[in-house]
Amino acid sequence: MARLVMKFGGTSVADIDRIRNVARHVKREINAGHEVAVVVSAMAGTTDQLVAWCEAALKSRRIFDAREYDAVVATGEQVTAGLLAIMLQDMDIDARSWLGWQLPILTSNAHASARILDVNGAELTHRMSERKEVAVIAGFQGLHRETGRITTLGRGGSDTSAVAVAAAIRADRCDIYTDVDGVYTSDPRVVPRARRLDKIAFEEMLEFASLGAKVMQVRSVELGMVHNVRIFVRSSFDRPEDFDRNGTPPGTLICSEEEILEQHVVTGIAFSRDEAQISIRQVQDKPGVAAAIFIPLAEANINVDMIVQNVSADGKTTDVTFTVPAADYQRSLEVIAKARSAIGYARLDGAVDVAKVSVIGIGMRSHAGVAAQAFRALAERAVNIRAITTSEIKFSLLIDAAFTELAVRTLHSFYGLDQTTQ
Repeated sequence: MARLVMKFGGTSVADIDRIRNVARHVKREINAGHEVAVVVSAMAGTTDQLVAWCEAALKSRRIFDAREYDAVVATGEQVTAGLLAIMLQDMDIDARSWLGWQLPILTSNAHASARILDVNGAELTHRMSERKEVAVIAGFQGLHRETGRITTLGRGGSDTSAVAVAAAIRADRCDIYTDVDGVYTSDPRVVPRARRLDKIAFEEMLEFASLGAKVMQVRSVELGMVHNVRIFVRSSFDRPEDFDRNGTPPGTLICSEEEILEQHVVTGIAFSRDEAQISIRQVQDKPGVAAAIFIPLAEANINVDMIVQNVSADGKTTDVTFTVPAADYQRSLEVIAKARSAIGYARLDGAVDVAKVSVIGIGMRSHAGVAAQAFRALAERAVNIRAITTSEIKFSLLIDAAFTELAVRTLHSFYGLDQTTQ
């Protein structure tokens, strides 16, 4: 017998029939003798509708009160949790719904993007063990204890809720049910020969999530890594009765590096088209200039990624190039323009027709020349590299957006990821 947390995203609970399918997945685990807690998202499209209503409610103000915004958008998960609990009870399974404040899931006071501080799993653990009761928990939401206000965790926050609950109740595993059947070596829509991974290390998954893969939310992977919560990504669209009870269902286990017996040099290729490049030309090469550029951007909550600095031949001026999310491109230009007197640059250039392609693998730690080989492979396909950043287990390349698919497929084949086995 195991203790499981099962999380179902918006597409998995999009309508009554899909919620009933979720109930059948839960019943399958109960029949197998497991203790189960379920975390659910709002039905697909519900949160977008709630946000639209918040925006439509405004007439004279430009922005709405974030506290009231949270009070509105948190209701989507409440509906799903109640409906699933009703369906489980209809299947003669003892179940009850829980809202974030009832556990409670305690968070910071950053409305619309709160961070989880603590989860009280004592009552859940008691009910699961003693009453064999299934807890159906509304994801994405929590409580700021000092103000008593409902908070929400930002897009994808239900993943974070699920992993946090799994850590609090010491679950054996957190199963993330989604619309794909696992984590692939790259996006199958771009690379038809991409393979599903049986296992992937937390660190690798963290890079995948932060570099463009949409399977898992970054904060949920971080939480899993910190608390060593094993996460299993699987499809909710498989029929529960079709699972082979004697084998492992299709999916990808996200786990500690020690659980992966054979570590490959490269695990996968991620990419993001949501990139913009900004170049600040002829900046005085002196102490304090970098701070003058990047502190105003940080204060504007703009995330800067790749940074490249080129010093002129005379050593007096430099060009600073960096990337930001495409959605923040125009705002970034405005922030830099306002700080022009402090920075002292001659010209400000930018581009949005760029993409970031990243090669990821924990095996890079012990292998030299992995990136250099990729540069040669891309050069042979006439793919120009604008910027490069590296870390211990990945390197990222900024290229022209038009070459994204070519670059991803080239690298995927070059590192042998097309093969059925590595």
